Amino acid sequence: MQEKSTHLKRIQAMAIALLTIAGIVNYLDRSTLSIANHSVSAELGLSASQMGLLLSAFSFAYAFAQLPIGVLLDRFGARIMLGVGMFVWSTAQLCGGLVSNLTQFLVARVALGLGESPNFPAGAKVVSEWFAVHERGRPTGIFITSSTIGPALAPPVLTVLLLVFGWRAMFIIMGVLGIVVSIGWYLLYRDRRTMPLDARELAYLTDGESGERVERRMTMLEWRSLFSKATTWGMIFGNMGVIYMVWLYLTWLPAYLEHERHLSIANTGWLVSIPYLFGTLGMLSSGFVADGLMARGVAPMRSRKWPICVGLVGAAVFTVPAAFTPNLTLAMVYLCAAMFFVNMASGACWALATVAAPRHMVASLASIQNFGGYFGGSFAPFITGVVVDTTHSFVNAFLISAGVAFGAALVYMFVVRRLIEAPEADVSDLALSKLN
Repeated sequence: MQEKSTHLKRIQAMAIALLTIAGIVNYLDRSTLSIANHSVSAELGLSASQMGLLLSAFSFAYAFAQLPIGVLLDRFGARIMLGVGMFVWSTAQLCGGLVSNLTQFLVARVALGLGESPNFPAGAKVVSEWFAVHERGRPTGIFITSSTIGPALAPPVLTVLLLVFGWRAMFIIMGVLGIVVSIGWYLLYRDRRTMPLDARELAYLTDGESGERVERRMTMLEWRSLFSKATTWGMIFGNMGVIYMVWLYLTWLPAYLEHERHLSIANTGWLVSIPYLFGTLGMLSSGFVADGLMARGVAPMRSRKWPICVGLVGAAVFTVPAAFTPNLTLAMVYLCAAMFFVNMASGACWALATVAAPRHMVASLASIQNFGGYFGGSFAPFITGVVVDTTHSFVNAFLISAGVAFGAALVYMFVVRRLIEAPEADVSDLALSKLN
């Protein structure tokens, strides 16, 4: 195994730090509407079903944007695509503080979803570019923790902003913060193909990769070929179960604690952070477990797939008693356990994308998987809103989520089985790749 240079270590540390910061801002922005749920619905006169539609508008836009964003990332790189995306979503977030009706808010939420779409596929792209195969689990687990650190910080931070300045100022402040971070990303990060690397560094980065080691961009033939693979479809449908539960908790957990458990907004703002702290531990554990299994001789695919399956089953098992217990303390214990396991599965899903396909196809595969997750997960806020309006309880919504998670574990176990290989490109695709 090649030795890692100091230069390479610095690049890796900078990349993961920037990705983590971007991801935290990403999830803070996603959480603003959940935190301001009661205030927004009261001022604009929206029902639970309408709030569910508003919450789902983001995720539907985010889901469908995943399909082209992977191709764009593989062609133009993470520096440009994430920098532009972060600027767009932050501007949309700022505009959310200026809306006056449901229609305007829907437009702002759709723009937020489109802008945020490059964030995590870009992370998978960056990890595949700057880390060797045997070490990709840990950095993936680290930057993906932003998806639990952000929601953990959101309740106390955003609640303070909400109570002190109001929900509109909260949206505007977060938008300005994101614009600043987008500029920092573009100034500091560089794609691998633009960085001068010596032979020793290239040998380290390509250690364990199959096929050719030259830098190349994905062709349309290769992108289309992904949809002919059972592994791709397994990742699409399996990730639906992961994101459905993640999105249920992200969008409705504060409202659940307020309405089902009768907590004040201030108390909810602190208590809702606790499950996300356990979610962060689950996310971190996914990378260490995956790399640990691989170091013990487990194949790359299985070392990532097993934590996904265990995480989904564990999340389903603990969500059921959380729905039924009348005791707040026990409910929080069960929710913490469910968040640990579902986020372990979520982190392993992204780690799986970094090893399941050749490096120049990773962003596309990751974004296709994320499309499936968020297409299915987009139904969670709306379905939950309808269930709450109909039954005046979150019990059935939790049970639906548990069933979806268990079904997704079966999909990952029995459908995601083989590594994806790049097809032989035809003449026109090769010519296009060289021109670009």
